[in-house]
Amino acid sequence: MNTTRTGMVMISVLALGLILVAPVGAMLHQQTVNYHQGGTTLSGYLAYDDSFVGLRPAVLVFHHWMGIDQYINGRTDQLARMGYVAFAADIYGKGVRPTNNTEAAATAGIYQKDRDLMRKRAQAALDTLRLMPGVDIKRIAAIGYCFGGGVALELARSGADIAGVATFHGTLDTPHPEDAKNIKARILVMQGTDDPVAPLKQIGALEDEMRNAGVDYQIDLYGGAVHSFTMSMVGTDPKTGNAYNPEADRRSWRALQDFFAELFGPK
Repeated sequence: MNTTRTGMVMISVLALGLILVAPVGAMLHQQTVNYHQGGTTLSGYLAYDDSFVGLRPAVLVFHHWMGIDQYINGRTDQLARMGYVAFAADIYGKGVRPTNNTEAAATAGIYQKDRDLMRKRAQAALDTLRLMPGVDIKRIAAIGYCFGGGVALELARSGADIAGVATFHGTLDTPHPEDAKNIKARILVMQGTDDPVAPLKQIGALEDEMRNAGVDYQIDLYGGAVHSFTMSMVGTDPKTGNAYNPEADRRSWRALQDFFAELFGPK
């Protein structure tokens, strides 16, 4: 492993439309949260440990190009069990869930081409998370997977007031690299060296972007890993360009925990 250091949203309690779902764990509180950006209804997933008393850090989770699914819910639950209020944001809209890669590419492409809309959807999720019970609004971070990694970075580039952003095998490009000057968050980027979606040249461009803007950033590179290295459901053949890598998965999750400990301190 090589490491390099270096529209207005209106939300009310009624508009959130909280829907309680049967908890998986004894103390894990889970619910679907309907919220809005512009005229679009979005449907996110919230989880937290119901036994915790007082304010705690919160984590916004941005989905990969298939939208919120079992994988994203599982990661959100994992964060909740660690003591965070975790909220999986919906970028696509309620009921918009691609069923195959062709649909996913088309849906994700809408937001890749319209970064302003991407940022508005991300900000709507952040505004919603801030209203959730137990959230310490001064200790919020965002993470993202694949497409969601790009969303998390665009949220940071917009100047959002959050403590940190971490990405797993994310999309890194932006049409507005000059906006890095707006970044207030610390940045952790975790990429495979053989990722065809974000090749080393793109990683280098991101590093230039961050360095030129004076951002507090870290880039972790996992040798031999390709895209989707944390996602076991994609298989293990790196020749496909998407493959689970257990070592990179384990190391990147540990890196995230260290990052959060640095951002938040004791929960």
